[in-house]
Amino acid sequence: MNDTARHVLVLGGTTEARRLAAALEQEPGVRVTSSLAGRVAAPRLPAGEVRIGGFGGPEGLARWLREHAVDALIDATHPFAGTISFHAAQAAATAHIPLLALRRPGWVPGPGDIWHPVPSLADAARALPGLGARVFLTTGRMGLSHFAHLTDLWFLVRSVDAPEPPHPPRMTALLDRGPFTLDGERDLLRHHRIDVLVTKDSGAAATAPKLTAAREAGIPVVVVQRPPAPEGVPVAAGPEEAADWLRTTLGPPPVTRQLG
Repeated sequence: MNDTARHVLVLGGTTEARRLAAALEQEPGVRVTSSLAGRVAAPRLPAGEVRIGGFGGPEGLARWLREHAVDALIDATHPFAGTISFHAAQAAATAHIPLLALRRPGWVPGPGDIWHPVPSLADAARALPGLGARVFLTTGRMGLSHFAHLTDLWFLVRSVDAPEPPHPPRMTALLDRGPFTLDGERDLLRHHRIDVLVTKDSGAAATAPKLTAAREAGIPVVVVQRPPAPEGVPVAAGPEEAADWLRTTLGPPPVTRQLG
């Protein structure tokens, strides 16, 4: 290990985080560590060093940053992982290191879309009874308790890992991981007779085909809007922009001089 390398911690778990880690592995004078929350049983591991598990709040993260001599922090977590983003902002301020948020752009409705924006999962559950009876729920396995009281509706729940109670009583679990194809999403909606879709505005291209399939079928979509990002934290829209920010922030790589 090069002791003169600048240490970058990437809070990851997303496709963009893995792409960023792979790019930073090729950067001269940079050492990258990716941190995964550990909520997925078999996560896709990024390039470089990896740690799995929480930090113990903003104080624990700040302590980790200092103890491991981190020079820059990049929050590349899911757009809906709001708590860790605010912890990252507090920890970076405490440890006096630069912080960047890597956030993929959100989805934008187009002609023919029937979108119902809501601020939370609880609001999504309140909107459903008037929109349909057979629900395709693609918000993940966390937060299913918000829909558990909807006993008159049937749910198809797609997630990477199996959902745990409490969840809707009339529910079929579909364990799958993107990217998903448009043909596959069309077939799924047709086969399960879906008449309403619920999704979070994750903005990922890998899961966007369901929106196109819903538009074609005239199916309403309940879109849970993203939580606000921490104030004052710069935002990059993609891994390339994040890598440019890092080069500008850290400056040129250190020069290793050989004695002799």
